[in-house]
Amino acid sequence: MNIHEYQAKELFDRFQVPSPKGKVASSPKEALDAAKWLDVKNLVVKAQVHAGGRGKGVFKNGFKGGVHLVDSAEAARDVAGQMLGQVLVTKQTGEEGRFVRKVMIAESVTISRELYLAILMDRESCQPVIVVSTEGGMDIEEVAEKTPEKILREYINPLAGLQAYQVRKICHNLDLNTNARQFGRLLHSLYKLFIECDCSMVEINPVVVTTDDHVYALDAKFNFDDNALYRHPEISAMRDKDEEDPREVAAAEYDLNYIGLDGNIACLVNGAGLAMATMDIIKHFGGDPANFLDVGGGASKEQVTAAFKIILGDPNVKGILINIFGGIMDCNIIAEGVIAAAKETGLPIPLVVRLEGNNVEMGKATLAASGLNIVSADDMSDAAKKIVAAVQ
Repeated sequence: MNIHEYQAKELFDRFQVPSPKGKVASSPKEALDAAKWLDVKNLVVKAQVHAGGRGKGVFKNGFKGGVHLVDSAEAARDVAGQMLGQVLVTKQTGEEGRFVRKVMIAESVTISRELYLAILMDRESCQPVIVVSTEGGMDIEEVAEKTPEKILREYINPLAGLQAYQVRKICHNLDLNTNARQFGRLLHSLYKLFIECDCSMVEINPVVVTTDDHVYALDAKFNFDDNALYRHPEISAMRDKDEEDPREVAAAEYDLNYIGLDGNIACLVNGAGLAMATMDIIKHFGGDPANFLDVGGGASKEQVTAAFKIILGDPNVKGILINIFGGIMDCNIIAEGVIAAAKETGLPIPLVVRLEGNNVEMGKATLAASGLNIVSADDMSDAAKKIVAAVQ
């Protein structure tokens, strides 16, 4: 789960991570009130969407930039009026862009240095890693490609936690001298937030050193471990479903694991490993998967029907491959769900089904007796070849 920047600031305040004051607004009037509440001359207005590259983004109404510096409350109101209710297109949103429902009005600070800071879970070492760079304010992907030596990593023992010598090492590598104590406090507070809130990633780009020698966390991105959100109802309440793929939102309501992709062959599979293998074999035979969809090991007929409807709701989908290995799963339940969904939707596109395992003969018989135009496959290779051929 992701959250907005203004929500990240709420967490910063809770864990005493220093950050300029800010307030969210949903209308030009609220933006004016927020600017007056801040009562400072220099302000920044930021579009609140789940995407990076906002500063270089362009609105579909022609207004340029999702981040603007202004010098009065009235100017903040006018800029907010250009952003709110408009679609912002950035490198990360794609051409469809993101609809802006809120903006954040915050204090603008005079920056002396910009640094990059992130804490994330490293899957290979199974421990948190702190990633820093002197090249803050830039796309970290660009830094990694052109000057990888400027990215430094410090791995944290999850039992020992962040140690003082590691903070000193990071400060030295970032060439922080007079500001080392402030940065150290920020880093300790951020690490505490990362652990206690079950984050999978916290990225601050940039951390800034101001001309009056203060260290602040500016633009923040958070990602949380979905499996731990039951422990954090206050964070779950921050979820903005309008910023998420509606197909993924619908899938979550049925406890389905769904991720939308750019291809045209939809996959319905039980088991994450089998789902990955199914996507690979589709690519191997020249096709492009439209999604990752794992219905789990014990899906019900209702879940299968819901999965089928979500797949057919994607206009890019030109064919469907169902690949089921019934260990716990009953193949006949899958067959019944497929038939129910196909009859309800009219099944306007090719469907290839490969069933194997628990009660497979009954499942195949159910499909055969349905009278629907369903192509049966003997194995994964056969299934992939047939659906790619049908779509092409």
